[in-house]
Amino acid sequence: MSYQVDFKTVSEVGLASSPVAPALAGLRANEARYFWNKFKFTFVTEPAADHPEILAYVNDVLSERELEIAAKPLEVAQFEVEGTKWTYVFYEDGLSINVMYSLDPEGKRAVGFKLSDGMEVPAELADKFKFARQRSKLAGTIRGSYFKIKAEH
Repeated sequence: MSYQVDFKTVSEVGLASSPVAPALAGLRANEARYFWNKFKFTFVTEPAADHPEILAYVNDVLSERELEIAAKPLEVAQFEVEGTKWTYVFYEDGLSINVMYSLDPEGKRAVGFKLSDGMEVPAELADKFKFARQRSKLAGTIRGSYFKIKAEH
């Protein structure tokens, strides 16, 4: 069942099993607000279990850095906006991964990691990335990092 993310009324729909569900829901709403404000695009997520192909794609991209995420994926989203393919996975531990992949070979391609307020840095990311902090009215303190994608996916 798909969920149209409402950034005005934050909901834990699909994320309730997370120990940081309110913060993860705020993080998801923060992403929805970004896409609405920048592109007038409605952010919709679906249960991760319904889309193993999206998880396989994200895992393939993460393999560039020999990363395997241990947490359970709860929700996913994949869409194209203005020539860029965006893929999101929201994990039970509070991690959000987004893959920004320009369809233009000369465009920007990167993987972003965002940590929900109250969660620890996952062990698989702790030694490889430094996380910057940003404040969000919807999500509290978000810690984020990224890497550039080098291969074709």
